[in-house]
Amino acid sequence: MSTTAVYEPDEDFRNHLSTVDAAGKRVWLYPRKPSGRLYRARKWLSYGLLTLLFAGPWLRINELPVLMLNLPARRFIIFGQIFWPQDFFILLVGALAFVLFIILFTIVYGRVFCGWVCPQTIFLEMVFRRIEYWLEGDAPQQRALDRRPLDWDKLWRKTTKHALFLLISFLIANTFLAYIIGSDALVQLVTDPPTAHLGGLAAMGLFTGVFYAVFARFREQVCTIACPYGRLQGVLLDQRSLVVAYDYQRGEPREKLRKNQLRTAGDCIDCHQCVQVCPTGIDIRNGATQLECTNCTACIDACNNIMALVEKPPGLIRHASVADIAQGTPFRFTGRMKALSAALVLVLAGLTFLLVSRANVEARVLRTPGQLYQKTGRGSITNLYNLSVINKTNHAYPITLRVLEPAGGTITLVGTPGGLRLPAQGIVEGVFFIELPRTALHQTNQPLRLGVFSGGRLMTETRTKFLGPVQ
Repeated sequence: MSTTAVYEPDEDFRNHLSTVDAAGKRVWLYPRKPSGRLYRARKWLSYGLLTLLFAGPWLRINELPVLMLNLPARRFIIFGQIFWPQDFFILLVGALAFVLFIILFTIVYGRVFCGWVCPQTIFLEMVFRRIEYWLEGDAPQQRALDRRPLDWDKLWRKTTKHALFLLISFLIANTFLAYIIGSDALVQLVTDPPTAHLGGLAAMGLFTGVFYAVFARFREQVCTIACPYGRLQGVLLDQRSLVVAYDYQRGEPREKLRKNQLRTAGDCIDCHQCVQVCPTGIDIRNGATQLECTNCTACIDACNNIMALVEKPPGLIRHASVADIAQGTPFRFTGRMKALSAALVLVLAGLTFLLVSRANVEARVLRTPGQLYQKTGRGSITNLYNLSVINKTNHAYPITLRVLEPAGGTITLVGTPGGLRLPAQGIVEGVFFIELPRTALHQTNQPLRLGVFSGGRLMTETRTKFLGPVQ
């Protein structure tokens, strides 16, 4: 009667970070340069995303940037649509949809976002590390160069590397600043004398320093220490989440490959190639759910390359769930995944409706504080109002106001004989009287419906109250 051995990995790895030694000092990582089918796919995806990132501030939809998040001015442009503080509820629904998407995506696909789409990973692995591989060689050459005494060869390689790091950090800082202030303001900031924009110059220098520190020194510590998403994965992942996993059913027990010796162990030959290519320094064989693992798939490529050399089938390390590995079953959607998917669809549908039904012009009318109604010699009643109209488009409009309900009301502007003109992406304010005949008043606070027109076209409507004498 045969028994199947139970795989019990050493859990001590969960008590410390792979990048910190027993004395609490930083362990500098030298990951080997990965290669393989998945790495090539990541590389081309990264190049496409980098192209979109750097081109984004210069792309236009309806003469507006594709994306601009101007926090100081509280003005946001998303896909050519301007969002003001008055649109906060739409942004709130969008943020809710994004959070639900992150939860759903993580529950189903694990941390594939971190390894494939995250800007931190893309810049570090596909830009900065590739510069290191180009100037200093692969991991063994980099380690030997760092241990070597300073000479001319080491000096020019290190100086060139860090100069390129600073230059790229400067370009990244300019790009992110353009997403905040806009490309036009960035061009003005760059072309004007430095003394004219000391604040902007200081911000650019700060951004450059932060990006340089992150990619030159902090590196993978961002994922394991600073990033909240990495900390949340232990809560979001479950036994059915799709992760980068080691198939211990097939790989254990491990045994080195020896020539001309009959092999009775598992398929893992304990070559440590999966560890050597890991950008966060972990051993994926310790367990699928590890804090440092970003699901970058470098270990999958490394293991598949070794399996091909020893004439074993690929997939010893692959995309799978913990339950799939333990039970030998294919990946499937659980009830919780379906429920979250349904919730996400509903939120996205609500967000789409809000975006489609959102008015490009929004008006707000309030009675002037402290002002009572006035009687005219014609027997009618007047109230004084303050007007604020917001234009969310990139076009200016001349506007007029009309009383839609009740009938017979007239509007007289105060201090604007030429009428009101609504500027592009701007706000116009005014003061006006509304005059109603006594016959139109049916209660003390008579409801009013007002329309904002431009060239005879109704732009938006708003409601307010009209104060009149007691009937």
